[in-house]
Amino acid sequence: MIGKILITGGAGFIGSNFIRYFLNAHPGVKTVNLDKLTYCGNPENLAGLEKEPNYEFVKGDICDEDIVARVMAGTDAVIHFAAESHVDNSIKDPLVFTKTNVLGTHILLEAARKSGIKKFLHISTDEVYGSVIEGSSKETDALNPSSPYSASKAAAELVVRGFWKTFGFPAVIVRGSNAFGPRQYPEKLMPLFITNLLENKKVPLMGDGMHRRSWVYVLDFCRAVDFVFEKGIFGEVYNIPGTIELANMDVTKKILSLLDKNESFIERVPDRFGHDQRYSVDGAKLQSLGWRAESDFEESLKETVEWYKNNEEWWKKLKK
Repeated sequence: MIGKILITGGAGFIGSNFIRYFLNAHPGVKTVNLDKLTYCGNPENLAGLEKEPNYEFVKGDICDEDIVARVMAGTDAVIHFAAESHVDNSIKDPLVFTKTNVLGTHILLEAARKSGIKKFLHISTDEVYGSVIEGSSKETDALNPSSPYSASKAAAELVVRGFWKTFGFPAVIVRGSNAFGPRQYPEKLMPLFITNLLENKKVPLMGDGMHRRSWVYVLDFCRAVDFVFEKGIFGEVYNIPGTIELANMDVTKKILSLLDKNESFIERVPDRFGHDQRYSVDGAKLQSLGWRAESDFEESLKETVEWYKNNEEWWKKLKK
C-alpha cells in the first residue's frame, strides 16, 4: 500500500501533467514534488495545487544528497521524471546532462535503497535506442544513443538496472515516445512552432524536415506511467508507444493549417549534429498488460494549439 510518493521533476512538462493526473487518480496518496526549478521547471504549471492537502512542493536538486535524503524519509515509492532533456542543449553543454541525468539518478537510487522504498519507476526515452530506420525498437534491443542527452539517459538506465540486479532494488523503467500537449516548454518542436506562428513569426524546421517521430498525447503518457506504476514487474522495461508516426514536415504542416498559415512561414535551418532520422518503439509488451492510448492525435493537437492560444501569458514570459 502506497501512502507517500516522491515525484521528481514535477514542475516540468510531463511531470506537472502527471502530478495533476495522479492527485486526481490517487487522492489518498501524499504526493511530494521535488524540483530544482531550472529554466524549464515552471511553478505556474502547478498553480492551484498548493491548496491540495495531499500535495507538497520542495525546491531542490536531485544531485543534493541532503535534500534527497530528507524528502525520501517516509516515502513508499518514487517516480523519477527529473532530467535535462533538450538535445541541442546537450550538444552545447554535455557535462550538465551527465551530472543531472546520471549522478542525480544514482543519488536518488542510493537514498531510496537506504530508506527501503517499495517501488522506483524511472522515466527514460525512446532516444536511447538511437535511430531506427525500419521497424520498431523492442525493450530487449541494444541501446545505441546518438547524443549526449540520450547517452546520459542510457547511462542512467544502466545504473538503475545495476541496482536491481545487485541489490534486488524494486525498479521499473519506461521508455516513452515523443509527448506533446499543454505546458510544454517552448524549445521543443510543437510549442515552439505554435507560439512562433501565434507571434506571426516563421518556424525553424531543421534539415529536410523528414526526420520521423512517434507522438503520444501527454495524458496518454501519464496514464501509461500510472499503469506501469501499478502493474509493472520489477527489473522490466516497458515502451510507451506513440499513436501516430509523422515526419517533422508533416507535423509542421498540420500546425500551419490549424493556425491558418501557409508554407511561407517555414524557415529551413541547418540540421543538428547527430540528428536521428527516426524513432519508433514497439508497444506490444505494455499493451499485453491491458494499456491502450485513449486520445485521438488530430483532436489532441487541436486542443494543444487552443491551449497555447488561450495561455499567452504563460509562454510569452518564457520566450522572453
